Amino acid sequence: MRKGGMVKGIVSVMAGALLGPASAFAAAPPAPVAAPAAVATTAPLKPYRINPGDEIEIYVWGDERLQRVLKVLPDGSVSFPLVGRIDALNKLPTDLEGVIAAGLADQYRNTVPRVTVSVKNPSGLSFSVAGKVRAPGAFTPGHYVNVLEAISVAGGPTEFADLSRVKIYRKQGSQIQVIDVRLDTAMKGSPSAADLRGAIVELQSGDTVVVP
Repeated sequence: MRKGGMVKGIVSVMAGALLGPASAFAAAPPAPVAAPAAVATTAPLKPYRINPGDEIEIYVWGDERLQRVLKVLPDGSVSFPLVGRIDALNKLPTDLEGVIAAGLADQYRNTVPRVTVSVKNPSGLSFSVAGKVRAPGAFTPGHYVNVLEAISVAGGPTEFADLSRVKIYRKQGSQIQVIDVRLDTAMKGSPSAADLRGAIVELQSGDTVVVP
């Protein structure tokens, strides 16, 4: 075979090797685009119930004389003009709106003006953390917290805290309910399903968390 023909043959083979994969790549369909991940839905907010020490604002539309900012007494009550004493303990603001509107019904010939009740300062929502934490004390977070968050607010556990025997003391009328909570695995980042449920026990106003 002549040298020129051999060179042409080699060049032809190399060109085919290069163009073949390129052509196949160009003809390949585009890779499918992954569907966007579903957006996680947030849990609905828990309605706030009124506690002793909270400041609530009451407004009767059309009658500014009846606008009041009241502090809920330790027994959970407030007093409102023309209505008298109202039991506000553990009530929703909308519950008080209905009570006040009903109490004012005799004062108006036609329809009772709209009544709105809002919590201006939720300072009555409080809890205490005692025992082996870095900053024990009473706290008023202004929002609901669980027991794990409560210990975090108190600075976290000390070195020798026994997180497997945490207790929540809760007032139930004249009785004290004791709730046992295990937080050791939750703090280590490897909780079981049961331990995780215990770690997110939501505190009620007046609860005391004790870390032995």
